[in-house]
Amino acid sequence: MRATVTVRVPGSTSNLGAGFDCVGVAVDRWLRVTARRAPGAGGMERRGTLQALNAPLEQDLVYRGFAAACDRGGQRLPGDIAFLADSDIPIARGLGSSAAALVAGAVAATTLLSLELDRAAIAGLCAQLEGHPDNVAPMVHGGATLAVPTSDGLAISPLVMHPSLALVFAIPDFSIETKRARAVLPAVVPYSQAVQAAARSAALVHGLAQGDARLLAAGLDDVLHVPFRRSLVAGYDAVTSAARSAGAFGATLSGSGPTLVAIAPSDRSDSVAAAMVRTWRDCGVVAEAFHVARPAGGYETD
Repeated sequence: MRATVTVRVPGSTSNLGAGFDCVGVAVDRWLRVTARRAPGAGGMERRGTLQALNAPLEQDLVYRGFAAACDRGGQRLPGDIAFLADSDIPIARGLGSSAAALVAGAVAATTLLSLELDRAAIAGLCAQLEGHPDNVAPMVHGGATLAVPTSDGLAISPLVMHPSLALVFAIPDFSIETKRARAVLPAVVPYSQAVQAAARSAALVHGLAQGDARLLAAGLDDVLHVPFRRSLVAGYDAVTSAARSAGAFGATLSGSGPTLVAIAPSDRSDSVAAAMVRTWRDCGVVAEAFHVARPAGGYETD
């Protein structure tokens, strides 16, 4: 058993329109968790964006990931672990803060206690805890990923993202809990709508690989979940329209929102970001923007 471990886990954007619950991209925002043996002094210290949280230790997602990994690895959960968690991933904004916490906890337990869990096992465990694999997969493996539950477990494959593309994020100053965003989804959709959704999902994957404008526009224009969630995000139609007018191929919810993500040519990313923030400001919403030219890597340990 090691005395201490530090884990870094990236944020992620998921869905990207038609890739609902299966497509994700690791993003260069990070959660850092240090776990150490501290006899008589266990607990959780939160910094950065996590300071807004006040859940007891047993309900903290880092702790839940740690405990679940112990259980999966056949190890008794130690009662004297002190956690220090520091994050610049916004909370409840659609950038994977919950999944990052679960992954960080599971990786911390695996490393600290020498559990026999590889990356595939950690991804499967955390996807099970999260309820869907789209955020977890890129956090574990890095890059852009396709994650599909199968009868043999979770199948994860890397996706190609054309080097000419950039992801542009606009983060508003309000949050949406994933549970609320899930609650507005219908139990069933018409067959014709499901057919469209399948076609657009394929368009998204191929559009990302080829940098194809028409396919990206189709893939980002989701028909399966965004139509039911867009009303939760004030200014959604205006901001996504502004992104397209500034040169983006399309824009949509990052995860379940409220952050919006646009895919644009790299040389238009600054203009797209400015247009999204400006339009949100015109709607009475304060927002910040950033863009990334390439996906982040997967989790790291020290």
